[in-house]
Amino acid sequence: MTKKRRLGRGLEALLGSPIDEAPEYDDDSGDDVATLAPPKPAPRPAAAPSPEAEPEAHANGALLLIGVHEIAENPFQPRREFNEPEIASLAESLREHDMLQPVLVRAVGDGYQLISGERRLRAAILAGWTTVPARLREADDRLVAELAIVENLQRKDLNPIEKAISFRQYLEQHQCSQEDLAKRLTIDRSTIANLVRLLELPEDAQRALREGRITAGHARALLPLGDEHEQLSFCHSIEHEGWSVRETERQVQQKIRDESPLPDNGSSAVKKKGAPVSQQVASLEQEIRIAVGSKVDIRQTAKGRGKIILHFTSHEEFERLHAVLTDTQELSQRAG
Repeated sequence: MTKKRRLGRGLEALLGSPIDEAPEYDDDSGDDVATLAPPKPAPRPAAAPSPEAEPEAHANGALLLIGVHEIAENPFQPRREFNEPEIASLAESLREHDMLQPVLVRAVGDGYQLISGERRLRAAILAGWTTVPARLREADDRLVAELAIVENLQRKDLNPIEKAISFRQYLEQHQCSQEDLAKRLTIDRSTIANLVRLLELPEDAQRALREGRITAGHARALLPLGDEHEQLSFCHSIEHEGWSVRETERQVQQKIRDESPLPDNGSSAVKKKGAPVSQQVASLEQEIRIAVGSKVDIRQTAKGRGKIILHFTSHEEFERLHAVLTDTQELSQRAG
């Protein structure tokens, strides 16, 4: 059973208020604001903020009117693709109804840097605006990165690969563990682990996921295969044969069993290093590999002692295995 958890509550405690001030309009939805709009205002002035506004220009929470080309992009924005028809539709809405919610910026040097609201800013530029209303927020790089992650986790149209990239970028830049990041964002660690793990797939499979030709469920089902050629072959079958996620999981499990056939009639098989393996041990290796999504070796002595070896090929994969093994609910869901 999947539990839905509210994202970003930890950040609200840091900021003292939600990321966006006006709840009636969310930049991350694909909806226009026509049904929420007030009467059409006068045309937006083309001038930059007046000199009189400068004394409070750097006050936290100040509402400013800033030139659209004076706002630098957010370097932590994971989104790489923007739907141009949606931006055009939003631009038309801005022309008719104005902007109900200011973009969020921070002061950087002599200028400003965007924190959230890139769709609105792009639409304003397309609409021919020279200035936009902006709310000023004090935030360091780490907090801006966290805000970008929370904002994009709540997007319905942001693809899983872009979300995974934002997690990996944060983990690498701030040298923290997935558990640390999960605590800061108040989300399940498994959410981070499952998304980051998608970056282990070959680029063509990631592209299929970005373009919506396969789903995140399909992508996760491919991971236990390990071999890139097999993953791409299965990805092709998903696209052209219309496999469901459950069918993909079944096919992957069958492939793993075929690669490691169980000994017949209780006889012993031999591993590469000459160590015998019983049918029971081989079956357990298959089950654990399917459950955790990693190659597994079980070594057992005649006296019943032994060890379980989990293979990983990167720090990210180790973090994922650590998350799976220390989250009993997640492990039981994957095994089931």
